[in-house]
Amino acid sequence: MNHTKSKRQRTPSRHKTKRFKSDTFFSGDSRKPEEDDASIESNDSDEYEDDGGGGATTEVDGGGESEEEMTVAEKTKRLAEAFVNKMKVAVAAAEDGEEVDERGGLEARVLQMLNEKQLEESGRVRKAVAESVQKPKTTEGFRILVKHRQSVTSVVISEDDSKGFSASKDGYIVQWDVETGKTETYVWPSEEVLKSHGAKDPQGRAKKRSKHVLALAVSSDGRYLASGGFDRHVHLWDTRTREHIQAFPGHKGPVSCLTFRQGTSELFSGSYDRTIKIWNADDRSYITTLFGHQSDVLTIDCLRKERVLTVGRDRTMHLWKVPEESQLVFRAPASSLECCCFVNNDEFLSGSDDGSVQHWSVLKKKPLHMMKNAHPSLTPNTVDITQNNDLSNDDSSPVTENMGPSASSWVSSVAVCRGTDLAASGAGNGVVRLWEIKSDGKGVQPLFELPLVGYVNSLAFAKSGKFLVAGVGKEPRLGRWGSSSDARHGVALHPLQLS
Repeated sequence: MNHTKSKRQRTPSRHKTKRFKSDTFFSGDSRKPEEDDASIESNDSDEYEDDGGGGATTEVDGGGESEEEMTVAEKTKRLAEAFVNKMKVAVAAAEDGEEVDERGGLEARVLQMLNEKQLEESGRVRKAVAESVQKPKTTEGFRILVKHRQSVTSVVISEDDSKGFSASKDGYIVQWDVETGKTETYVWPSEEVLKSHGAKDPQGRAKKRSKHVLALAVSSDGRYLASGGFDRHVHLWDTRTREHIQAFPGHKGPVSCLTFRQGTSELFSGSYDRTIKIWNADDRSYITTLFGHQSDVLTIDCLRKERVLTVGRDRTMHLWKVPEESQLVFRAPASSLECCCFVNNDEFLSGSDDGSVQHWSVLKKKPLHMMKNAHPSLTPNTVDITQNNDLSNDDSSPVTENMGPSASSWVSSVAVCRGTDLAASGAGNGVVRLWEIKSDGKGVQPLFELPLVGYVNSLAFAKSGKFLVAGVGKEPRLGRWGSSSDARHGVALHPLQLS
């Protein structure tokens, strides 16, 4: 009886094995999957006829297959191989033509360079660049690369240092080539197109949509450009076609600052409505909102980690830990913070309206170091209060006679050359100052000054450290409480010579 039962139990197993053996999937016959893949590829290729892709290619011969027909894994492998080959060429050039064992020394050197690059991008290692920056000669200085008709409010550089983007108070967004200075203007679409892309009607007392731009941000892959301003929307542009592709509504005040998280399409926006919103550029979607500031958010910055640094008019700086849904609050001793930026994941810089620059750490709620009078005022404060109550924010109070230091001494921008110890700060006192950030929190040392007339509203280093760009104008970025009649509106570039 038991023997019969065990025999019956083995019978289904035998039939099951026989059925699997006859399956084309297990028999190795890949004719049907190849036909399916071919049909899929032909359907996709119809959408990209303008790219000149002909028929589908079944062989991968190192470049014969178009990018549309390649899978994600194949494209990633191809890019990785090209990058490794590029690194090998760089190593061979660094060896001054010496013979290097292909399987030994060369690959070991490439691996070492890749590890160093990964540590630098993660912020765990800082390159010592500041000491090698040579002081420019008297004949050298900033040169106006791009002209604007009004004060430049924001300037950003692409990841490969080949092109830059700038915006001004007149609503113009310009893309320019770093080497040649050739410019291409972004054209705002009609109101109907903006509404079809998600834009809402003008809010508040405004009857017409404002094109005044306060902030720009470019994604790490260079595909997206984000802009924000007085119309309370975050606008997304395609840098390849310079066309408007999406408008994100939701903020109840002007969008004052923007930043992409490095290596992702995650976008952060700060606003006068005291909030920070998170968006996804690839999905064209809203993610969440961060609350904590008690006044206008002025500046925002983000590295590769999911941490966001913001500064507000409430005299506080917030470090947001997005996954943990927590925040650290840092308070300025006796001044109002105007700008901020990351040095690495655990250190950051800020600038205040008393002309000082602060160096912070996540381990202390007070600054590690404070560089007072980094940008001293050149003239006494003689602001006419009847002409300076246009703060573009209904909740703000008018400027009074006792507004403290002159607007020319307000540190309106700070920037750090990513992965290095080189930093810069700008104000309206006629100079951009370079700094060396010592390791292990040992302090910040001034290097030298770079003359530049006007209000330096934005600063950006090239990733290579070979140049510094500044957005300059006759007025401050967020208002009209100061004026420099001798200044020129535009983007100024200063080359940096590294010894």
